[in-house]
Amino acid sequence: MYPAEHVMPRKQDLTEFGFNEVLNTEDVDTAIKAEGTTFVVINSICGCAAANARPAAKMAIQGEKKPDRAVTAFAGFDTEAINRIREHSMPFPPSSPSMGLWKDGELVHFIERHHIEGNSAEMIAENIKAAFDKYC
Repeated sequence: MYPAEHVMPRKQDLTEFGFNEVLNTEDVDTAIKAEGTTFVVINSICGCAAANARPAAKMAIQGEKKPDRAVTAFAGFDTEAINRIREHSMPFPPSSPSMGLWKDGELVHFIERHHIEGNSAEMIAENIKAAFDKYC
């Protein structure tokens, strides 16, 4: 588990932008199974989260089409929530950072770490916005 002093500023990067934290199984289930759309960001301490994933997620939710909910949990810290998100993300293997969009409890779009590494935040944001346009 990562030390809180390293995690908290990286969590706040999204929560101060309007993402709600999901910290346990119940939080995750409530968000993902709710009617409408839920955008989930598995946040991470790695460089690709800082350079690409978090900026892309923030850019995407500023678009015209938005999900009903935007939530986040931190890999290596919010263990219970991360494990539950990963259960809901099957058949995709565990990956952090990663992002998914659920509609009415069904996973409809997923971005794995290998889609984040080596791509610009702008490219990733466009991918997410395209999913929002289709499902939100």
